[in-house]
Amino acid sequence: MKASDLRRLAVPFPPADVEWKPGATTRDKSKGLAMAYLTSRAVQQRFDDVCGPADWRNEFREGPGGGVLCGISVRVEREDGTAEWVTKWDGADNSAVEAVKGGLSGATKRAAVQWGVGRYLYEMPATWVRLDERGRFAETPQIPRAFLPRPEPRAQSARPAPQARSQGRPQSYADERRQRPQGGRPGASASGPRR
Repeated sequence: MKASDLRRLAVPFPPADVEWKPGATTRDKSKGLAMAYLTSRAVQQRFDDVCGPADWRNEFREGPGGGVLCGISVRVEREDGTAEWVTKWDGADNSAVEAVKGGLSGATKRAAVQWGVGRYLYEMPATWVRLDERGRFAETPQIPRAFLPRPEPRAQSARPAPQARSQGRPQSYADERRQRPQGGRPGASASGPRR
């Protein structure tokens, strides 16, 4: 992939791809702080869609204190035609539930943020949402409009999509996917499967 295409990794995800969990709760446990996150599968799909399955990889190493480190490498083509693998690392502790799997997943998602994948989720304002008697959200938290992908245009335009806000993020992942050359995964639809 070309270095100029790396910005496509940071395109906001559709709301259906964003998962939620309660963080802190009020003293009476009636509301929880809505914490948005992506699944490891959504991260992997983003790298497949943007880079191509053969032009990215991840590797794991033992981290300090029993955690795990993940390095995500992307094959980047330079303007002079040369290419190199660029790796960004991050880590996570093993989780309380399915310790190893949770640690690998957490480290993968954190390494992806180093590439810009889902980084915008950390910029969203804190939102408190009503909880049910089991401590789960009574309603699905809503993503603020400023953090949603731009709606898909009705007709494909010959002009490139405008840049997102002042952060320079692309506005619509669907726009970026639509502009990709044909020949992606066999049998995949334009929107791809939800994982």
